[in-house]
Amino acid sequence: MGNLVLVTGAARSGKSEFAERLAEQHKGIVTYIATARRNSQDRDWQARIERHRQRRPSHWQLQEVPLAISTCLEQWNHPQNCLLLDSLGTWVANTLDESDTDWGDRRQAFLYQASHFQGTCILVAEETGWGVVPAYPSGRVFRDRLGELTRHVGAIADKAYLIVAGHSLNLSEIADPL
Repeated sequence: MGNLVLVTGAARSGKSEFAERLAEQHKGIVTYIATARRNSQDRDWQARIERHRQRRPSHWQLQEVPLAISTCLEQWNHPQNCLLLDSLGTWVANTLDESDTDWGDRRQAFLYQASHFQGTCILVAEETGWGVVPAYPSGRVFRDRLGELTRHVGAIADKAYLIVAGHSLNLSEIADPL
């Protein structure tokens, strides 16, 4: 199998930049999988997407995949490929209207493809469950789905990093898996 890497952390912690540095070390083809949906009505969102775009090397390939990331992993499954998927939180947000059953099926398909990816797969995930329980149902669904997904990814990842205040902690070296 390949090298599955989880990079997680809070908003603006530096997790995307850290993941990009890891991908820059790859000698083969790097494909950036963007899960964000463009929204021309939201200037702040567009500015965030643009900042990410400007940081990426121009020779990286870009795939905008808001939903079908399992299919994307399957299509790009080759030992020479490096996929950087940013981010799992945005992907989960894109699926909030799905039933628990449909989400469970989608999550399982993703976990299967991620665990069988032959190249390097770097996954960026937000940590959202460190605060209060959201007061609205969709917020709780988002937090719970992302937390559970991140835990499952962490269990199958070869390496897991936590990014806090611009510093990386290699969880694979300092922490015991549950």
